[in-house]
Amino acid sequence: MPLGESMISVVNSNKRIMLDKSKRFRKSLGGYGKSRKPEYDFPKAAPEQLIEIRRKLKKENQMHWVKVIGLTAIIIAVLVWMLFYK
Repeated sequence: MPLGESMISVVNSNKRIMLDKSKRFRKSLGGYGKSRKPEYDFPKAAPEQLIEIRRKLKKENQMHWVKVIGLTAIIIAVLVWMLFYK
């Protein structure tokens, strides 16, 4: 058998062995069907609740950055101390 024919037969046999990927995910739960309802329902929030949530998030974010900057300053101070006073 010439080289070209053997390559074609190998490719064809590999195609027969491969799994059919189009059927594999056909019955899965995911998808973009228009008739499907989303699995989540968000509650409605009043404007006062949204303002309170925004205020809490800003405060948490501010505290996070204070901790990060403080820890960074401490690490830099320790490294400078180790570098010059050793």
